[in-house]
Amino acid sequence: MASAGSRPPRLVYLTAGAGGMYCGSCLHDNALVKALRGLGWQAQLVPLYTPIRTDEDDVSLDQVFFGGINVYLQEKVPFFRWVPRWLDRLFDQPWLLKRVTSKAVETDAAMLGELTASMLRGMDGHQRKEVRRLVDWMATRARPDAVIVSNILVSGFLPEMKQKLDVPILVTLQGDDVFLERLPEGDRQRCLELIRRNAQSADGFIVHSRAFGQRMSEYFQLPIDCIHVTPLGIDTHDYKTRGDTSKPQRDTVHLGYLARLAPEKGLHHFVQAFIHLRCERRIDNVRLRIAGWLSPPDRTYAEAQWAKLRDAGLGADYEYVGVVDRRAKLDFLQDVDVFSVPTQQVEPKGLFVLEALASGTPVVQPAHGAFPEMIEPSGGGLLYEPGNSEQLVDRLADLIASPSQRRELGNRGREFVLCHRNSDSMASATAELIRHFLPASLLAQGDSA
Repeated sequence: MASAGSRPPRLVYLTAGAGGMYCGSCLHDNALVKALRGLGWQAQLVPLYTPIRTDEDDVSLDQVFFGGINVYLQEKVPFFRWVPRWLDRLFDQPWLLKRVTSKAVETDAAMLGELTASMLRGMDGHQRKEVRRLVDWMATRARPDAVIVSNILVSGFLPEMKQKLDVPILVTLQGDDVFLERLPEGDRQRCLELIRRNAQSADGFIVHSRAFGQRMSEYFQLPIDCIHVTPLGIDTHDYKTRGDTSKPQRDTVHLGYLARLAPEKGLHHFVQAFIHLRCERRIDNVRLRIAGWLSPPDRTYAEAQWAKLRDAGLGADYEYVGVVDRRAKLDFLQDVDVFSVPTQQVEPKGLFVLEALASGTPVVQPAHGAFPEMIEPSGGGLLYEPGNSEQLVDRLADLIASPSQRRELGNRGREFVLCHRNSDSMASATAELIRHFLPASLLAQGDSA
């Protein structure tokens, strides 16, 4: 451990960029590091793979480790495992990575088994020089007192980092299982074995709900007492300053969806519920508004949903507004009257729920993953049994029929998020957790965070 002097602890947060996509993990990591800085911590947000994309002020380092181009080339072309560093630097330029990923052409996870396993092998994998570069930079330049890693899929460097730095390392678990479950069985089992080996070099794991922590303990075979729950939060400053959050006065009720347009997020469930409301229950005063990232591999899936709506005679009653920036997102969430993302996956975070509640919009969500632990204490929405499409329709119909209930739930949810689930609350809980792993000598030398 480097000598601290009279300074707050130094934290390096390693986050995995998601190309050109607004990524929930990137939004979370960026907001957390920004808030930790506000508490006085010397915190750096360091991108892996690609630069991050966030709809808030980007506080990440303008430098990328494990650049996506180099990682891929070193896996597929042995020559690139031995080229000099100056050539690697050409491919690691943030502007180049942004340009290459601007179209966000997503590679099917089923084709990434070999690459994922190689990354998880760390110093024994094809990207060993990337491991050396990151660990050397951490040891000589960043010199952190603690490290947080944004997911366990990049854990190949943990053994080397733990040996060279000898500082506490925490790993945030926020959906790694979704990727692994898309791999072929043999690749998935191989990756799980490597992850369980690498996990021994971590001091603890961070999750945002007890339910998800229990699931991850079983999935990765992690001791439950090594998994720590910190509350999820969002940057609420511009939600607060918007003032009046009353919904537009109109006869129609707008149902809203804001997430990736993908099967695991349940867009098809939302579309089918809307069709049922209109065609089976004859509720005519309802419209559908959809926003979010659509990756090339999911385009056929999304087009199938639009076709269902047109075939039901509802082609004029829905709108897909595409990807929204920060201001457009807040406008979208304030415009819709009821919000739902009926995910199939067990949701580790659910940032979109906090964003909707902060906008005064009630939510309807399946009772799994992080959702019950967000919605029940907030009083800002309704839960339904996962997989029960009829119950989803019932909950939506109840809110469509009751403007007073929508207002009551929306007001409760907004107050809860602004008071208890803001990024400062998240940062304070995270800082307190990290303190438990720091030596008393460091904390006694002027930690004002």
